[in-house]
Amino acid sequence: MDRLWNSNYIKVMIANFALFFAFYVLTPLLPLYLSETFGATKDMIGLVLSGYTITALIVRPFSGFIVDSFPRKMVLMVCYVAFAIFFAGYLAASTLLLFTIIRTLHGGPFGALTVANSTVAIDVLPASRRSEGIGYYGLSNNLAMAIAPTIGLFIYNHTHSFQLLFWIALIVAVAGLATDATVKSGKCKANSKKSSTDETAPLSGDSTLYTQNSKLKTPISLDRFFLLRGWLLGINMVFFGFCFGVLSNYLAIYGKEVLGITGGTGIWFMLCSLGLILSRLQGGKALRQGRLTHNAAEGMVISLVGYAIFIALPSLDTQLSTLSAIGYYGSALLIGLGNGHLWPAFQNMMISMAHHNERGTANSTILVSWDIGMGLGILLGGIIAEILSYAVAFWIVALVNALGVLLYFARTQTFFLQRQIN
Repeated sequence: MDRLWNSNYIKVMIANFALFFAFYVLTPLLPLYLSETFGATKDMIGLVLSGYTITALIVRPFSGFIVDSFPRKMVLMVCYVAFAIFFAGYLAASTLLLFTIIRTLHGGPFGALTVANSTVAIDVLPASRRSEGIGYYGLSNNLAMAIAPTIGLFIYNHTHSFQLLFWIALIVAVAGLATDATVKSGKCKANSKKSSTDETAPLSGDSTLYTQNSKLKTPISLDRFFLLRGWLLGINMVFFGFCFGVLSNYLAIYGKEVLGITGGTGIWFMLCSLGLILSRLQGGKALRQGRLTHNAAEGMVISLVGYAIFIALPSLDTQLSTLSAIGYYGSALLIGLGNGHLWPAFQNMMISMAHHNERGTANSTILVSWDIGMGLGILLGGIIAEILSYAVAFWIVALVNALGVLLYFARTQTFFLQRQIN
């Protein structure tokens, strides 16, 4: 059996961990920073921070096209350099307007880097272990999500220095950049006539190979920015992104105002991350065996149970005590387990519907679909909660998740099997 844990794959995972650590170590503290440093109001804080996500969403489809059209190692380095430099911009930002501009622009290299790094990870994996490797790759950002916010809060509570946190994010990002810089390129195993289905990517930017490939590339079209063959998978992923968008953004206020649980948000995300990590480890065998549709089905059903428990148990508990706590914290583990199975399965399915020179597009397509769902969840969840209640918003989350599951079993699964390329 081909070796999964080769040095290049390990380096790309370390770089991915550094990328997400630098991102998550600041995430829970930026609202406090804006409030304390610039006196920003709540609505202004939301506006400033939302710019990052919007820019990442806009950039991702184009980054997939760029990753597929230019030497991937070069694209990766450019994106990582830009991502790291913006942390220095936070240190230099002296006004709210300047910080807003820097934060908004920072979403661009973040969106491109996540596509570029994951595509390079796919390239350095042996074809026989690709599905399994993609599943394990997600462990690096799951681990970062689990520990970075806790470390950031710990450092701030002991130093009350936002500048120190910006320096830490910058140093970690530079360390990730240095790690990615040492990734060795693969050698193309096929001639130019077969290059569209090569299992090994030309990371170093072999100019001859790309000159040959350019003759075979299709003209610029929508399919170069969005993998049209996987459109239904993308739509299905929007359903699941919507659910997590509502939950992750309104979790804290729902727990405090409705369930009477204060200070439990950090524990919830820790349990969710634990579920993500455990599912990645447990699901590796199924991915190695190519059981993509099985892994996806298992993940979405587990997530559905988690969302249902999250909202149903507090509704049954008139005292809002024991059952509420079980539903609140137990759902975190189940949703983490479910998404940990679901995400790599859907990503592998999308990549399996793409040719070699479309892997970047496939990656960006699944990420954009998730981002669209998240964005809709954040927007509509707040509107529903304002008009009706948070409880109604979360019941709608459970309903949307159930509709996503029904769509998968009714159509998406067959859709994928009919269009799978490799």
